Amino acid sequence: MKKISFRDDVLPLKNELFRLALRITLDKAEAEDIVQETMIKVWNRREDLAGIDSVEAFCLTICRNLALDKIKTAARRTSLRSAETTEAETTPDSSYMANPAEQAELKDRVRLIRDIIDSLPEKQRCVMQLRDFEGKSYKEIAAVLAISEEQVKVNIFRARQAIRQKFIETENYGL
Repeated sequence: MKKISFRDDVLPLKNELFRLALRITLDKAEAEDIVQETMIKVWNRREDLAGIDSVEAFCLTICRNLALDKIKTAARRTSLRSAETTEAETTPDSSYMANPAEQAELKDRVRLIRDIIDSLPEKQRCVMQLRDFEGKSYKEIAAVLAISEEQVKVNIFRARQAIRQKFIETENYGL
């Protein structure tokens, strides 16, 4: 059995856990709290970590469940994303565009896509986060969400289809 080190195996997952919690809660402060609670729960079960096949999937599952619990108790599923996004996140790369109008248009498109993703059902948002943003395999996603790999594929397909359809509608007809 593999010896699991909290410092080497669990702590490096904090950014990944934060992104997952943020994608679910849409609130930076809540996501930070959820990551902290996740780390505490994992720390309290550190003796059991050696018997777990995937520490990453274990941590992501705890994080996901805590985030869902926060949403249910606070009834905040449709709250807006915190305005504390970094400038680097919201500013498009201007190295290839000299035209400010093109930069503004790109920034609007990025914001539109984020809003569309945020409006997806929770399960579709989670699979999109884990697959497209975190690069997880279907098997890893299925383990984290406790669903079959086929359900993962279906949810990813439906999420991408919904995003594409809503984006095209908005681009063609405006907001």
